Amino acid sequence: MKKLLFIFFTAGLIQGFSSCSHKDTPDNALALIPQPQEMKVGTDHFKLTRRAAITLDTSNPQLIGIARYFNNKVAPATGFEIPVEKHGNIEFKLTDNTAFGAEGYRLQVKHGDIIITAHQPTGIFYGIQTLLQMLPPEIKNSQKQKGIDWTVPCTDITDKPQFAWRGLMLDVSRHWFTKEEVKKYIDELAEYKMNVFHWHLTDDQGWRLEIKSLPRLTEVGAWRAPRVGQWWQRAPQQPGEETTYGGFYTQEDVKEVLAYAAERYVRVIPEIDVPGHSLAALVAYPDLACMKAPSAVGVGNKFYGEDENTLCVGKDATFEFMDKVLTEVAALFPDEYIHIGGDECFKGFWHKCPRCQARMKAENLKNENELQSYFIHRMESILKEKGKKLIGWDEIIDGGLAPDATVMSWRGMEGGIKSAKAGHHVIMTPTEHCYIDLWQGEPSVEPDTYSMCRLKDSYSFNPVPDSVPAKMILGGQGNLWAESVPTFRHAEYMTWPRGWALAEVLWTGPSKTDWDRFWPRVERHFVRADQAQINYARSMYNAIVTPYYTEDGVLEIKLDSEPGNLDIYYTFDNTDPDNFTPKYEAPLRIPKNATWLRIVTYRDNKPIGKVITLTIKELEKRADNTRHVVGNL
Repeated sequence: MKKLLFIFFTAGLIQGFSSCSHKDTPDNALALIPQPQEMKVGTDHFKLTRRAAITLDTSNPQLIGIARYFNNKVAPATGFEIPVEKHGNIEFKLTDNTAFGAEGYRLQVKHGDIIITAHQPTGIFYGIQTLLQMLPPEIKNSQKQKGIDWTVPCTDITDKPQFAWRGLMLDVSRHWFTKEEVKKYIDELAEYKMNVFHWHLTDDQGWRLEIKSLPRLTEVGAWRAPRVGQWWQRAPQQPGEETTYGGFYTQEDVKEVLAYAAERYVRVIPEIDVPGHSLAALVAYPDLACMKAPSAVGVGNKFYGEDENTLCVGKDATFEFMDKVLTEVAALFPDEYIHIGGDECFKGFWHKCPRCQARMKAENLKNENELQSYFIHRMESILKEKGKKLIGWDEIIDGGLAPDATVMSWRGMEGGIKSAKAGHHVIMTPTEHCYIDLWQGEPSVEPDTYSMCRLKDSYSFNPVPDSVPAKMILGGQGNLWAESVPTFRHAEYMTWPRGWALAEVLWTGPSKTDWDRFWPRVERHFVRADQAQINYARSMYNAIVTPYYTEDGVLEIKLDSEPGNLDIYYTFDNTDPDNFTPKYEAPLRIPKNATWLRIVTYRDNKPIGKVITLTIKELEKRADNTRHVVGNL
């Protein structure tokens, strides 16, 4: 396990902080997420009033921007503005001490003043996030709150992140999210010290980025026939049907989002997913297909292997197209990285395509995997010409990895391990820990999706396997694919609290995680989210149902919960359970002729989880499926 080489600062830095007596304290005392590296809490407090003011170096525009950000965060709920003055009681102080690194900070809260010290403005910004979390939860409310003492405990916190890459990905192709919703998502992740927003802009179900030299990408590729219902079970677009669902971001929209993210010290990584996942692009520009271009942008219907969604690598026009796309993307996005996808590329049409086969022969390529590698190498060359670096999903390993590519490992950790050992930088994002589009609790009471990634799964994530050099792992991220995420409120539900878990793993470090201390802090952040009207999932309170067969072939059911301290009640008699029905004490056996099992969780004699209702047949089916992961913690 990678261990944090955190440099605690000299004794001279600690002196002069005697206004409050301090002691080491459990992280739950302040319920901060992510947990700071070092924290002491005193017995007194600082009170934020309308007389508060901020002192900073007014020649530094970044510090002025952070002061504006802080004021905008506290003004709605408190009702007062916090100006910048020469002699304020809140000080932002930059230091030459490089031990802070680019993102570290020290937060000192005394009875009379607050000092945030950092080597870079980024550290000041993260100190502000910690300070905001120390204020009462009502600070998150958008309306003025009456009768609240805006107090902050006297505190001395020294903090810096374990990993440089701490991100979330949002898929805006499968379902469309507006510019304002994207900005809100960025704001929410920044509050938990995450610093990368991975913007999945193109896929089979919609091209969402304006490319001025290729206008049909958004005139045609951004729109599809409206559908609801289960993904992959939807009826395909019919001839003559209007394409009214969708949208795209103009380049001016993107510039606005980029400026908004920069104010929050969030990097924005665009993803243009090629050569597969390109159905929308092929509908717009059918000449880029191998055999027969699709006629309609995907609506969530089955097409894989039937309709083409892969660019033809045998045509020079494909590379001319990609050069145009990447020229505009590179000019628009300032980050050094551009993500080119590379995942789940169906190669069946390449196998049948005379042009692709001719390309393979000309380039001495043995198979279609090597043809994809050839394409990725070409993409890397195009990006290098534009001063950019390439990231791709771990399928870009297949057939040979481009020389300087960074790998985003999602099919478990193996692709990342292989790449890191070969000298490539890696971002770990394995499905079992980081796919926040999956069920986060009992599927029968969760919205439709597939497979399982509980809050505890996300919190147990360790991005650095023992077998690889830690320096090759940039960090990790959560991924919100949007096939089953039709609204922004549901995007929030799927992201939080699992995003909080990932934020702590990536900032504080896996060696310092403690589940029994983490989930009570999550409960405190539920209160803050309620004040901000941010949606979140309470799935950790629902019972975990694990049916299995004993050695003698008898079906038993184990019940549990993620917190581990909830009371669980059940019935087999078709009545709803409560705290007067049988309490779970040991694995259950099915009574004769029972057809239903109903379960509910309680705490302090009050229901806290949803009532779960399962047929005995469903339990038998789950027990038969040895690969089922519903019971996993």
